[in-house]
Amino acid sequence: MSDADDGDDSRLPEPLRTVTPPSGTHPNAQMDAIGWLIFLGLLILLAPVLPLLLVVWLISRASDALGQR
Repeated sequence: MSDADDGDDSRLPEPLRTVTPPSGTHPNAQMDAIGWLIFLGLLILLAPVLPLLLVVWLISRASDALGQR
């Protein structure tokens, strides 16, 4: 017989107990607002960089297309 066949060793340990009861799912408007503020802030900060990234991407695509010929 293998070790996995033992009845006492095959049980999983009892789950940890917590002090607070589970809260369930509910909307969290405060965290949603913070997330949107962070997204908009990053969008404003990165908007000036987007044209530069577009030019670099276009040059990369053009060099790949010319290199395949």
